[in-house]
Amino acid sequence: MQIQNIGLIIAAVIVALVIALFQYVYKAKNGTKRNLFFAFLRFLSVLALLVLLINPTFRNNTYYIQKPNLVVAVDNSSSIKHLGQGQSVSQLINDMQSSDDLADRFNIQYYSFSDEISDTLSLKFDQKQTNISKALDNLDQIYKNSTAPILLITDGNQTYGRDYQFKSNAYKQQIYPIVVGDTAKVMDSKIQQLNVNRYAYLKNRFPVEVILTYTGTKDVNTRLEIKSGRNVIYTAPVSFSKEDNSKVINFTLAAGTAGVLKYSAKLIPLDGEKNTINNSKDFAVEVIDQKTNILLVSDIVHPDLGAIKKSIESNERRSLSIVKPSEVQDIDEYQLVILYQPNTKFNGVYEKIESSRKNLFTITGSKTDWVFLNSIQNAYKQEITRQTEYYLPRFNANYGTFLSEDIGFDGYPPLIGTFGEIRMNASFDVLLNRNIDNIKTEEPLLATIEENGIREAVLFGEGIWRWRAQNYLDNKNFESFDDFFGKLLQYLASNKRKSRLNTISESFYYGNASIKIKAEYFTKNYEFDRRGSLKIVVKNKDTEISQTIPMLLKNNAYEADLSNLSSGNYDFTVSVTGENISRSGSFTILDYDVEQQLLNADVTKLRQVATNTKGKAYFLNQNDIVIKDLIEDQRYQPVQKRKENIVSLIDWKYLLAIIIFLLAIEWFMRKYNGLI
Repeated sequence: MQIQNIGLIIAAVIVALVIALFQYVYKAKNGTKRNLFFAFLRFLSVLALLVLLINPTFRNNTYYIQKPNLVVAVDNSSSIKHLGQGQSVSQLINDMQSSDDLADRFNIQYYSFSDEISDTLSLKFDQKQTNISKALDNLDQIYKNSTAPILLITDGNQTYGRDYQFKSNAYKQQIYPIVVGDTAKVMDSKIQQLNVNRYAYLKNRFPVEVILTYTGTKDVNTRLEIKSGRNVIYTAPVSFSKEDNSKVINFTLAAGTAGVLKYSAKLIPLDGEKNTINNSKDFAVEVIDQKTNILLVSDIVHPDLGAIKKSIESNERRSLSIVKPSEVQDIDEYQLVILYQPNTKFNGVYEKIESSRKNLFTITGSKTDWVFLNSIQNAYKQEITRQTEYYLPRFNANYGTFLSEDIGFDGYPPLIGTFGEIRMNASFDVLLNRNIDNIKTEEPLLATIEENGIREAVLFGEGIWRWRAQNYLDNKNFESFDDFFGKLLQYLASNKRKSRLNTISESFYYGNASIKIKAEYFTKNYEFDRRGSLKIVVKNKDTEISQTIPMLLKNNAYEADLSNLSSGNYDFTVSVTGENISRSGSFTILDYDVEQQLLNADVTKLRQVATNTKGKAYFLNQNDIVIKDLIEDQRYQPVQKRKENIVSLIDWKYLLAIIIFLLAIEWFMRKYNGLI
């Protein structure tokens, strides 16, 4: 209680005493013992009321014991079952849950993980991927402010993600790996990796690279076979030894027919080989019978031309030819024409484009002749100022012509364009708006136009090569920029009629990959509609089993996750509830489980993690030792903590009851004695 409140309470006592004596002693006609009793009651009631108004506060301390946390993280991937350890892991969890000594010492929290972490123990050991690094990162973040050693029950085999062995140096908590699986090295040959492009061109040959590895001490001979259906289309002898334990085999296959071609690679198992699942791997190639040819016309030399060419030809299905306006002859062999900073020399090019009704992509800049460009077409007009300006890009999240994503445009350098107002005279959709310094404008920087069956895109600025370079600085690759640019070109190079419902899917997926099908749904004005209720019906061609899955809205697309489907051939139909609109397609899931390619537990990494975090590694049959060591470890002691609460007297309801009680007694006694 504060000294100020003590002074106020003393003053309250004096005031209450003065009031009581004044009323029942000083003003009383007869001094009797009864008046002294009334004065005492009045003193108490007035004092209680004044103390209530002062409202002093009191400190209330509560002491309790806080046990340290013990985090038990269990690997729920299919490699645990593949190694035959699923029942043993479940038994270990049961032993820990039934240990009274462990429960008395720790507050135990159970988690399971595979590619994601879960705070439940629904152990089926059927997940297709393992990301140990992500699980440890999440646990370290959750328990960053407490003592929480981590009991990591896993085989140590990670299928993707950052290397947890080296990241463990940064973890605050001690990690105690319990190694699951066989640690003895046995003879094994396997297909370590198979590299092949997803696409090939009809009547061409496509390369295949197969990396084979061998674990063992004897000299062995085997054979690699590549099958298409039941036919062996390629075979090669393979020899291994203790020193020469890996081979890289390169060959080419013919793309004879269009469509998805499925193949099976098999390394003939050795005598006595324990794991033969990793000796086979399926792969597929989509053979396409045409290539997108794009013509770029420019009268100047600029770094943008090289960046555009590299971006376009990063996809083998596209090729770019760069010519001057005077060199343009037949444009019928091209699906798209790019006009870079047009001037009066482009007059003949525009005539050819108009007569052949080709889609085009116009890029303007400081060298553009806007007097000519304004006169040669009517879709857009630029105010003539003969001054330049720097324009920063701003992504339009409501763009609905085709599915596109923001690749970090707010951090991209500006483009150089002509200063002045732009007037759009045709139906257009803005993909990127202009920003001038920190001023947001509604004028387009990149817009698409579709009118009378002709598609056009206009970029009102030069310097796109800086965007591709910035993308590399941000991501250490050009993929996201090339993908963004590729989607724009795909839209422009296509002559398909715009549909209110479009689906986006691959022709085939690998069994260990994320399988997602997306859909775009538009209003009758071709604006992206977020109010739609979309569903997808997926049918297995082999089993005739169908399932209906609702599609969820994510960003500017509807999406269905089909990663739980087994391998096979599927048909799908996407439809909109309440609308007579649907789109169908098909895809193939190739059988591949990366978890079943693993034969041994990775003891080396798990032991290093334990060393880096000052923990200790154990094996699955040492559960009693694990429990004993954790209980006896002096780093994990219960801590007595104090919780201090500040309590106000006004919160004490009994004081109000006492005041009412005292006033009631005083009133009743005075009434009884005839003083009222």
